[in-house]
Amino acid sequence: MVISEKKIERLDQSRNKMTAMVKSNEVRKIYDEMMREYTKTVKIDGFRVGHVPPSVLERKFGETLRLDAMSRVLEKAMEAALEDLDQKPLGFEAPELEGEPDFSLDKDFSFTVSYDVSPSFETPSLEGLSVTVPTAAVSDDDVAKELEQLRERNAIVVEKTGPCETGDIVTLSFKEVDDSGEDVPGSAREDFTFEVGKGLNLYKFDEEIVGLAAGGEKTFSKTYSDDFEYKDLAGKTVTVAVKVTKVKHKDLPTLDDELAQDISEKYKTLDDLKASVRENLEKSLDATLRGMKEDAILAALLEKANIAIPRSMAAAELSMRWESLKREMGMDSDQKMESLMVYSGKTREGLYEEWKPGVEKALAGRLLLDSLLAKSGLSVGDEELEAEYARQAEGGSMSAAEIKAEYEKRQSVEYLKERVLERKFFDQALTIVSVAQGEKKALVDVLRRNQ
Repeated sequence: MVISEKKIERLDQSRNKMTAMVKSNEVRKIYDEMMREYTKTVKIDGFRVGHVPPSVLERKFGETLRLDAMSRVLEKAMEAALEDLDQKPLGFEAPELEGEPDFSLDKDFSFTVSYDVSPSFETPSLEGLSVTVPTAAVSDDDVAKELEQLRERNAIVVEKTGPCETGDIVTLSFKEVDDSGEDVPGSAREDFTFEVGKGLNLYKFDEEIVGLAAGGEKTFSKTYSDDFEYKDLAGKTVTVAVKVTKVKHKDLPTLDDELAQDISEKYKTLDDLKASVRENLEKSLDATLRGMKEDAILAALLEKANIAIPRSMAAAELSMRWESLKREMGMDSDQKMESLMVYSGKTREGLYEEWKPGVEKALAGRLLLDSLLAKSGLSVGDEELEAEYARQAEGGSMSAAEIKAEYEKRQSVEYLKERVLERKFFDQALTIVSVAQGEKKALVDVLRRNQ
């Protein structure tokens, strides 16, 4: 297929428009080839297969043949026109034909298509860049809170006969009742278990059940604010009836050498456990602050770059997030997921609009980082990969060889190599970029970034 003319126009949002022309002799050539195929295979009464004259086919199937010929010309012309382009169409969607082309066997054929391309942008320099990140430190209080959580995780839960208190674990049944004392359909729940005082229940009735023992019942009304987290209850007053079936008390272990030894045989004393807790918190803090520095550098570079995310690229990412949400919610169809969302006052389209700014920013960040890595001249060799396997094996139950085998089994060695390359790039970047210490924050606020 010979394209006699081709014109590329750059549009907004990383989209191109291409207008191309095919000479009439090329059009006629494709049409004749198509007709030879048809005359060999088509069946028409009064003619033997393979002996139907083209003129008969044209009288009987004229418009259909014309449309088929145009489709074939378009397909071959598109393939030829796109072959030598500097900017190839992205694979998220097919090029879009604009309008209805004028197609005739005796005329040159022109057509116009538009398509998304990978964004073009100038990669900004790290030179002269400065960023600010918060500061934090591990305090004795942070270590104490972590030790308290270890006590909680190693508590023994025992049934109690007395009234429940904050911190107890209660199993109960509940339901809404209307003004006439009748049950509200669909509101009943049996054998619901939660820890009193943490608010982990729909109606937030922790305070109302304090003092109830197993077998105790209570009916009470609660009024919820207009901005209550569950929209079905916001601004309403409801009456709830509860019946407690079990009350259990958490018997917390003493914070001593015995508890340390129960947690792990590598701890001989409570001081060993405390030292390990502090070390782990400091490692988590260092890793989080490092991540914040990397994010700050990328964000500062993004402000300098002008990256227009193509519509089809963003649409593909939004679709992936939707599918991920469906899996998380255990939904096997779009219809079920959309029906579930009705209860929270959301729609699929609305959710996409919510996600879109974050999706476009994440895609721009990924494209920018890929460009930075490509221009950095850095690479990751086999020795560095082996060192990474060894690093991941430190303090774990798997050896470096086992970790390597797992990456190979999952065919994710290239993914790991990319992560190591990113780390090398930011190691280098942090020697160039000025990082200022910002607001001092509590450890919990900094580490919450990972949640």
